[in-house]
Amino acid sequence: MTALSDAELIAAVLAGDLDSFAGLVRRYQDMCTRFAVRMLGSHVDADDALQSAFMRAFRGLRNCHDPDHFGGWLYKIVVNECRTYASRRRHRELRFLPATDAIDQIVAPGSEDEPDRDVGGHIERALSMLPTEQREAFLLKYVEELTYDEIAAMTGESVSALKMRVKRACDGLRDLLEGVYHV
Repeated sequence: MTALSDAELIAAVLAGDLDSFAGLVRRYQDMCTRFAVRMLGSHVDADDALQSAFMRAFRGLRNCHDPDHFGGWLYKIVVNECRTYASRRRHRELRFLPATDAIDQIVAPGSEDEPDRDVGGHIERALSMLPTEQREAFLLKYVEELTYDEIAAMTGESVSALKMRVKRACDGLRDLLEGVYHV
């Protein structure tokens, strides 16, 4: 049995076969989850953002003008939901965090209690400290391995702006990790 294309699944959903949307979710869930977890730093937050993104995609499915490129259209929704979620969380945290906690978050990610072999943890913490736009561009380029043209199509940003964001993200990560690994 051959798998149905995105366009065929979308046509089925629009014709009333709501179960076909589950096929689209299964097809893209892992990729979207990976991106959302890295953008938001938490599986719980990523699940919340993805639930909202998939609901928006379902409700707006008629607005997907190029069903053969559903993945890119969905990814735009996921990126926007992650941006919104991160922005709301940042505003909420700024209102409720005591000043000492905020200062602790700004300090370099390494500490005496952390083993040096926790490279992944250090990188995740350093990523979480980057501005949202830089973190997003870095993840799409180096984790999701998209081309600058693909990222530009998803985000609506110019290729040159994306290249600058990725460069600044790399510089920022290097600076943050320098204190941990003395690179």
